Amino acid sequence: MKTDFEHRQGAHCESGVTSNLLSIASNGKITEPLAFGIGAGLFFAYIPLIKINNGPAIAFRTLPGYIFNRTAKSLGIPVISKKFSSKQKAEAYLNDCLEAGNPVGCQVGVYYLPYFPKEYRFHFNAHNLIVYAKEGDNYLVSDPIMETTNVMDSYQLERVRFAKGALAPKGHIYYPKQGAIITDDTIKQAIKSGIKKNVYNMLNIPGSFAGISGIRNTGKKIKKWRDKLGIEKSKLYLAQMVRMQEEIGTGGGGFRYIYAAFLQEADAYLPGNELAEISVLFTQAGDMWRTAAVHAAGIYKGRIGSQEDFNKMGDYLLEIAELEKNAFERLKNIKWQ
Repeated sequence: MKTDFEHRQGAHCESGVTSNLLSIASNGKITEPLAFGIGAGLFFAYIPLIKINNGPAIAFRTLPGYIFNRTAKSLGIPVISKKFSSKQKAEAYLNDCLEAGNPVGCQVGVYYLPYFPKEYRFHFNAHNLIVYAKEGDNYLVSDPIMETTNVMDSYQLERVRFAKGALAPKGHIYYPKQGAIITDDTIKQAIKSGIKKNVYNMLNIPGSFAGISGIRNTGKKIKKWRDKLGIEKSKLYLAQMVRMQEEIGTGGGGFRYIYAAFLQEADAYLPGNELAEISVLFTQAGDMWRTAAVHAAGIYKGRIGSQEDFNKMGDYLLEIAELEKNAFERLKNIKWQ
């Protein structure tokens, strides 16, 4: 079972999978940054009621699956998406797709991926990869964050497709229907739609858990963690933030760099809207997230840990919130030419 497919390495799993799956329909025009931006992938959320690896859920991207679905919808490409209660039915459907020549995206758990380095194996179930062929009992896998393709046998693939815990994938499989044609005009409209959606998500979602308000509120909370949670639990929470930011799914700084690249590419489609200039702000935001991660690492590794250090960490997020607020407000105020 073989399909027409070219593996291209990316920075993030879902945006990489999205661009690779849509590459044929777009003649290679849908790059990873375009997929990420059209899919309104940039986000922030801090949800302490949901625990992942004993720490609070902290997200620097939109929910799993949204990038692919939004990008395809904006480009007018019908998609097929299924989950399964039966492992046997999930495997049979996958085999049917490959037999029909359709490479497919799969949501999987990271912990049991055999080709992942052990230090990167966490109980995290929102990773994405592409299965594009089968040879005997082995499936050929394109994981966009890896330099080359990989091979998994049927048991290994089943194990990660049906990983247990938060965001359990339940055999989730998705792919675009064949035959869609993507034009430059379609891409232009999709870029505008993606920017408007991302502006709303970062500036207008009610409450203080998400978007710019979420970054600002988390910065204020961090300043209180040392007294409220104690030093050890505070360290765990900061370690969780760094893990979600820098090690799982590219994270906070990396996503800001991808969004900056998106705006630079979007500027070529929609010149005269200052998109390239605004992209510089997101590069700065990425640098600040990385600086904050280094500071947080110093605290959870015990090199620093005074209240002043927690205050400084909180201030980093408050500065980032203001910078990203400015960037998204500039995007919101564009009078499209």
